Amino acid sequence: MDQILNQLGGLVLGAVPTMILFILLVIAYGLLVRRPLERVLAERHARTAGAVEQAKSAIAAAEAETDVYEEKLRKAKAELFAARERRLKQWADEREAVLGQARQAAQDRVASAKQGIEQSVSSAMAQIEGVSEELSSRVLSAVLPSGIAATEVAR
Repeated sequence: MDQILNQLGGLVLGAVPTMILFILLVIAYGLLVRRPLERVLAERHARTAGAVEQAKSAIAAAEAETDVYEEKLRKAKAELFAARERRLKQWADEREAVLGQARQAAQDRVASAKQGIEQSVSSAMAQIEGVSEELSSRVLSAVLPSGIAATEVAR
């Protein structure tokens, strides 16, 4: 057993320089590689996260601008529609005024034509009455003997 312990002690004593070199290698790795690598990765992550945050803020600003432009566009469209409606109403009012004038002129012409027709009718009736008396006296004188026709006409 002593021999095994002596051999183990010799192996451990022979492994001490390897252990020291391994520990120095781990420390050197930590100082020379790991820490600078972690710093670079942290900086890259910060830049990436910062870029993402900047992109998000830029997107939010763009959406706000889009909302503003959409609101302006809605207002402009509303103004255009209102102006169009005013124009259409004005044209309709003008058309109604012209139609009213045309109706009034037509009614005036119809009234004057009716009056002219009534005058023509009354003058035609007067002529017919005058002609009918003369015609009736001629018919009576032609049909009846001359003495009777004269007394009939006098009545």
